Amino acid sequence: MTWEMLFTFIVVIIMMVCLIKEVARPDMIVFVALTSLFVTGILTPKEAVAGFSNEGMLTVALLFIIAGAIQKSGVVEYAITYLLGKSKSERYSLIKLLVPITGASAFLNNTPIVVTLTPIIRKWSEENNISPSKFLIPLSYASILGGILTLIGTSTNLVVHGLMIERGMEGYSLFTLAAVSLPASVLGLIYLVTFGYKLLPNYKTYGEIASKKSREYLTEMIVEENYPYLDNPLVNKTVEEAGLRGLEGVYLIAIIRNGEKIYPVKHSTKIKANDQLIFTGVLSKIAEVQDRKGLTLKTGTNNTLETLRNGNGQLVEVVISHQSSLLYKRIRDSQFRAKYDAGVVAVHRNNERIESKIGDIVLKPGDTLLLLAGPDFEERSEQSNDFYVVTPVNNHPLLNKMDRKKAWFSVLTLALMIIFVSIDLLSMFKAMTITVVVYLLFKIITADEAKRHVQFHVLLLIASAFGVGQALFKTGAAEWLADQLLLLSAPFGGIGVLVLLYLCTITLTEMITNNAGAVLMFPIAIEAANRLGEDPMAFVILITIGASASFLSPIGYQTNLVVYGPGGYKFIDYLKVGLPLSCIVMLTTVVMVNWIWM
Repeated sequence: MTWEMLFTFIVVIIMMVCLIKEVARPDMIVFVALTSLFVTGILTPKEAVAGFSNEGMLTVALLFIIAGAIQKSGVVEYAITYLLGKSKSERYSLIKLLVPITGASAFLNNTPIVVTLTPIIRKWSEENNISPSKFLIPLSYASILGGILTLIGTSTNLVVHGLMIERGMEGYSLFTLAAVSLPASVLGLIYLVTFGYKLLPNYKTYGEIASKKSREYLTEMIVEENYPYLDNPLVNKTVEEAGLRGLEGVYLIAIIRNGEKIYPVKHSTKIKANDQLIFTGVLSKIAEVQDRKGLTLKTGTNNTLETLRNGNGQLVEVVISHQSSLLYKRIRDSQFRAKYDAGVVAVHRNNERIESKIGDIVLKPGDTLLLLAGPDFEERSEQSNDFYVVTPVNNHPLLNKMDRKKAWFSVLTLALMIIFVSIDLLSMFKAMTITVVVYLLFKIITADEAKRHVQFHVLLLIASAFGVGQALFKTGAAEWLADQLLLLSAPFGGIGVLVLLYLCTITLTEMITNNAGAVLMFPIAIEAANRLGEDPMAFVILITIGASASFLSPIGYQTNLVVYGPGGYKFIDYLKVGLPLSCIVMLTTVVMVNWIWM
C-alpha cells in the first residue's frame, strides 16, 4: 500500500466520521477533504476542480431553477389539493396522493415538491381529523420512489451520470433507470398503502401540542404602573437597558400593550407602564425575572400561543435544512429575530422539546423551530434556504387567472424538453439550459428567484465529492476496496456481489448524504465490474438506485428530514416503516439488474 493510498483512506475515514458526527456543514467537510488531497499533491489542480465544471453537477444547478419555477407556479399544490378533496377513506386519499407524487418526482427535484406539499397535507389532515403522521412519511418515500425512475428525478442520478461521462462511459438516457426501478417503485407504493400504512404512527404535531399546552411555553409578567414609593425603574427604558436580554433560561418573545401585540421584540423596544411581557424558554427559571423590580407575575393568564398569533403575526413551524447557514450556531449569535422577523418559541429535536435557554441552543439539521412570526417573515423566509416552512404561512393563492397561463406554459415547456431528450434530439444538459433560458425570457422566474433556488451548498458538496472520488481511483484505493468486496462476497457468487455493493451504498447514504455516498461508491463499483468482467452499467445503476433509496432514517435524504418534525416522528418510525420498503427495493433492484445485464 503506497503512502498516497494510505493518506486517501485516512482522509476519507476522517471525512465520514465528521459527516456522521455533524461537526460542520456537509459541504464544508467534503471541501476540506478535497483541499487536503490537493495540497498534498495527490490531486492535480485540474483534477481537484474538475467537479466544478462537470456536466452532471451543472445540470443539477439547472434542475434546481426549473423545480423552483414549477414550485412558484402553484401547479403541484393545485393538483394535489384537487385530488385530495374530501376524505372518503384514509387509504383511498393516500393512494390519490402517492401516485401523482411519484409521477411528478420522476421529472422534478423531489425536495421542493415535499416542502411545498407538507403544509398543504397538514392543513388537509387537520380539516379531515386525520393525523398528518399517517401521510408525511409516505409523501417522502413516494417522492424518493419517483426520483429513481428517470435521469432527472433526483440530483444523485445526474451526479452519477456526470461521473460516467467523465470516465468516458455513455451515461444514462432519460429512462435507463426505469427498466430496473419501475418494478421497485410499483411494489413500494403497494407496500405503503397496505402493510406500511398499518405501521405508521398516529401522532399529534408540535403545533397542536404547543397550542394545548401553552402554559408550558409561556409566562406573563406585568410592568407595574405604581411601583411602591418610587417610579417604576423599567418604564421608558429599552428592553436592553432594562436588562431583559440575555436572561438565564427565558426569552422575551412578545409585548402586549393596550391590546396591541408587539413581536418580535427588538432590543430598542421601549417598555411602558401596564405592558404585558410574554416570556418563553425554561419557565422553571422565571424566578430571575420575578426578582426584577417593577415586574409582577400574572397568574391565570388568558394569553396562549393561539391568542398571540391573532393579528399581524402567525405561529409557524420550520425545519432546519442541511444547507442552512444557521447550522452549528447558537440562536442568539444568528440574529434570528432581526433576520427573519420572528421569535423562537421552542426548539424540538428527535421529537423532544429542548429544555434550555433558547438563545444558547446550537441548531442542527432537522431541528424543528416553533416561531411567533411577524408580518415580514414570509417575504424574508422566501429569500433563504436556511429552513423549510412546514405550516401554511398564508392561504396560498393557488392559481389566479394571470398565474394560470404562466403555470401551464412552464409545465408545457418542461414537457417539450423532456420529449426532445427522450428522442435523443437534445442532451439533458442542453435541454435543461434551454428550459431555464426560456423561463427567464418569458419571466416565468426572475434572475433573483433563480439564484435563490440554486442550492450552492449542495453543488459545493457534489463538486468536492467528485475530487475525493477521483483520488480513490487515482491512488488505487478503489481497486483495493473492490478486491475486499469481491473477497467477502465470493462464496455467494454474482448475486452476493450485487447485494453487498447495494448494502454498502445505502449504509453510506444513511450515514452521510446520498450524493456523497454515490460518488464514493462509484469508483468501487467500476473496479468491481472490471474485476468480474461484467458490464459496469449494471453496477453503476445498482449504486445509483441504492444511493437514493434512503428509507431508514430522517437524516439520509432531504425529503425525510423535511417531514421529520412536522409529522412528530421518532427516529424509530423511519426504521419501522422504511426497513421493509428498503428490502423490497433492494431485492427488486438486484433481481432486475442481474436479469437484464448479467
